[in-house]
Amino acid sequence: MISPNTILQNRYRIVRELGHGGMGTVYEAIDQRVNCVVALKQTLATNDQEARAAFEREAALLANLRHQALPKVMDYFSENEGDFLVMEFIPGHDLAELLELRSSPFPQGQVLQWADQLLRVLEYLHGQSPPIVHRDIKPANLKLTKQGEIFLLDFGLAKGSVGQMSTVDTSRSVRGYTPVYSSLEQIHAQGTDPRSDIYSLGATLYHLLTSAKPIDAPTRFHALEEEQLDPLPPVQKLNSLVSPNVASVVHQAMVVSRKHRNLSAGEMRDFLMHATVQNAEAEQLGAATKPTEGNLASTISPAVSPTQPALSNPLAEAQPAATTMPGRGPEQLTTGRDHAVMATNESHQTYSVRRRGSLIAAGALVVLILVGFMIWWRGWPFTRETSVARRAYRRCRTGSSMHSPSS
Repeated sequence: MISPNTILQNRYRIVRELGHGGMGTVYEAIDQRVNCVVALKQTLATNDQEARAAFEREAALLANLRHQALPKVMDYFSENEGDFLVMEFIPGHDLAELLELRSSPFPQGQVLQWADQLLRVLEYLHGQSPPIVHRDIKPANLKLTKQGEIFLLDFGLAKGSVGQMSTVDTSRSVRGYTPVYSSLEQIHAQGTDPRSDIYSLGATLYHLLTSAKPIDAPTRFHALEEEQLDPLPPVQKLNSLVSPNVASVVHQAMVVSRKHRNLSAGEMRDFLMHATVQNAEAEQLGAATKPTEGNLASTISPAVSPTQPALSNPLAEAQPAATTMPGRGPEQLTTGRDHAVMATNESHQTYSVRRRGSLIAAGALVVLILVGFMIWWRGWPFTRETSVARRAYRRCRTGSSMHSPSS
């Protein structure tokens, strides 16, 4: 442990320890050159020159990353047999702290907003060459600022700490993972890839939506190997407010075998966007069919649950890559654009039927008017013959003849 007021590199003055973990210790420090607060991460001391060279390569890689959901790495150095990263200090609370304070799940709408931001940053990391795999995504590594920004931090520490430590790597697994959020291949040291981050994010979303920690991957694997049911409780069983489509995407991300977890960050983001569109349409339909008595606005506005606010986030802005998800996630995911086309076609068909009915009714009315006019103008065609027959009948009754003079 480095004592407070210790100065490193004639520049960074240690203020206090923020926390420590299996990969090292994080300190709050003052960069005296620019007079700002930074997070100083010390990795485990090593005399291995190859390991130290690897650390320098990794630090240089992190220093060149630029994303709004990642803290910036501003410097790195070695001193007193320790390797240090100087990182942007992110104030706020991590989601593990907030989840514990709530003692209840987060609203689905809020979790989907965070998921969208995190999947964007995973797209960015996995799109690097070679891909950068974070390998330690969990609620304690997600920092929420007062402005509502979410940051993906590099290493989770004890409750209440900053938790800004790096475990990124391109392929090798490392120790220090958290079992309930880690994929089977990472726990078994079989190498990690972007699908490993997908599993960890799925497990994290599961925890945020249910307030229950997921069952670890090895336990689930052994149960499935014994042909037993997956011991992981369904999301909706723990929180009925989560929609079936969202729950399906989360469970697809948490498939134990990564060869069946063929879901990229971009695909997962698209599928969650589909689920968001469907949820909004369901809420609108429910509001239209169940109006509140005496409240006209309820018949035209979508119903919004007080614990599940409507979304106004980028999830609803992106165009989906596909309308179906064969073999994974929801059986079928229909886009909002598809629904709009279907609704337009149905309205056109209804209009055509109504128009034909109106034309037929108008034609029948015209015919009736013409027939009535003819009757009024010239009399009914058999009126004359009926009158003649009636006069002949009266003459027979009175004994008169048609040839008499009176005739």
